[in-house]
Amino acid sequence: MPGDIMLIMRFHLVSGEDVSVMSEDFSGEPEALEAIARALDERRSLVLTQARYGGESDLNGVVINLANVVSVRVLKTSSAEAGQYL
Repeated sequence: MPGDIMLIMRFHLVSGEDVSVMSEDFSGEPEALEAIARALDERRSLVLTQARYGGESDLNGVVINLANVVSVRVLKTSSAEAGQYL
């Protein structure tokens, strides 16, 4: 069930690029990591219904193809020391 927590998900791609998405789809870091791990295991995309990509101000739906993702970090803040890696 979506909560009021805004999480920052940082995806590190095979190409070396880092992509950040802010999402309210999860109630906390463990739930987000579980959903990401499940999508990776099932070789499917991650679907977010309440997300902000880049500098957008509105919440939108975002589909993330995880095929070229090397690692994922989920943070509650923008601190480089927070979060967990898969």
